Amino acid sequence: MVAARITVNGKETPLSPSAPHVTALDFLRDRGLTGSKEGCAEGECGACSIMVARPGTDKPTDWVPINACLVPAAALDGQEVVTSEGLATAGEAGAPPELHPVQREMAMRGGSQCGYCTPGFVCSMAAEYYRPDRCAHAQPDGAGVQPAGQDGAGVPQNGAQAQGGGDGEHGPNGFDLHALSGNLCRCTGYRPIRDAAFAVGAPQEDDPLARRREQAPPEPVATEYTRDDSAFLRPADLPRALRLLRERPEAVVVAGSTDWGVEVNIRSRRAECVVAIDRLPEMRELRTEGDHLEIGAALTLTEIERLLEGTVDGGVPLLAELFPQFASRLIRNGATLGGNLGTGSPIGDSPPVLLALEASLVLSDADGERVVPLAEYFTGYRQSVRRPDELIRAVRIPLPLSPVTAFHKIAKRRFDDISSVAVAVALDIREGVVRRARIGLGGVAATPIRALAAEAALEGERWTAATVESAAEILGSQGTPMSDHRASAEYRAAMLGQSLRKLYAQTNEAVPS
Repeated sequence: MVAARITVNGKETPLSPSAPHVTALDFLRDRGLTGSKEGCAEGECGACSIMVARPGTDKPTDWVPINACLVPAAALDGQEVVTSEGLATAGEAGAPPELHPVQREMAMRGGSQCGYCTPGFVCSMAAEYYRPDRCAHAQPDGAGVQPAGQDGAGVPQNGAQAQGGGDGEHGPNGFDLHALSGNLCRCTGYRPIRDAAFAVGAPQEDDPLARRREQAPPEPVATEYTRDDSAFLRPADLPRALRLLRERPEAVVVAGSTDWGVEVNIRSRRAECVVAIDRLPEMRELRTEGDHLEIGAALTLTEIERLLEGTVDGGVPLLAELFPQFASRLIRNGATLGGNLGTGSPIGDSPPVLLALEASLVLSDADGERVVPLAEYFTGYRQSVRRPDELIRAVRIPLPLSPVTAFHKIAKRRFDDISSVAVAVALDIREGVVRRARIGLGGVAATPIRALAAEAALEGERWTAATVESAAEILGSQGTPMSDHRASAEYRAAMLGQSLRKLYAQTNEAVPS
């Protein structure tokens, strides 16, 4: 077994002597790369952002930003990482490094004050800068603003010039501001950061990180990293992973580590054995098979979002509504459906949606597979029918999809927040009659649930205000909501009924006949 090592800013760096639980953030900072900071240790502030070379959608490699505070350094064995220090290019002999275009725009447009969050912003912004299809969505005249020179020429005085041609969330240069949804700043304010984002042009032909996209990313490597009586293991394929779990049922299974990383940082949890399944090829496929869509449980949410655009005609609208509201782009770059379902959280965002889609889970063990409807998967608070030696290999969604759908997430913030209540609705309405209704709920019981009584109240009835009002009253009584710091039980119950009324108002009876 080759010694574990990570390529950091072009230089191979051995993982030893770091312990298996050490995060990528601490690993980098211990080696003098202190641009990445720890702000929240929960993946909510983005001060720790770094870029990783991952399989691309439009090119062989994408530069993908992730939260270094959550992922174990051992999970990056054999991979390529770029930190904020690695973005600048070396100058001539004796000259200081030349700033990366993103760094230069941040500096010239006043996007940094104390500087604590800046390296994280820069890494997230650089990943969006290198997104292959970004410039394809730019305005015909390019970036809309010329990049600021060293003398500050071209810097807008009030931000209006940088916004020209955009829609507020997408710049005239094709920059999607949601790429920064996981990065927080508490002293500069966001306008100059947005100005910098909307001012960057296209990468130059001699840009080494742009050229790197043309070659494939490193192949996943099998990892056996053991130190201080604990181990981080990445099996080479699914059969070996399943045999390992049978031998060590106490092992903690991780993919993006967006949940386990919080346990390690905030609750100081340690595991004798961590098994990584994020790069298993058998769990990273998305395909349509006759009457269902199968989504590999180890695909990240970002990968699913982009693969669906080219795999399923019209995509999956309910998932398309979910993804922008699921944490932040940084989290979605690591989080998986398998992980979100595996934790069994009653406030996870994906279970209500998948319940409304009537999804089933493919559970694999060393002896074979079984398919379990998601509605029968959860058995109690953070409990399920899945055995310790089983993995969620894939999620299956039956086809065709219901044409009328909605996902309503009630939370204190629009993005990057935990749900107080989540409601997903999928309706088949023909000739004004509800032929089929499926409603998934989160945050109102010990498990995600189907609103069976409300579904029954809709099915066979005309899609009218009276029908909706009657079903909304029933929906408001579903589950056993509790009061906590996020919302009262009364508020949660009220929001259930309101979600159905909102859907009716949005459709305004303009449904397929």
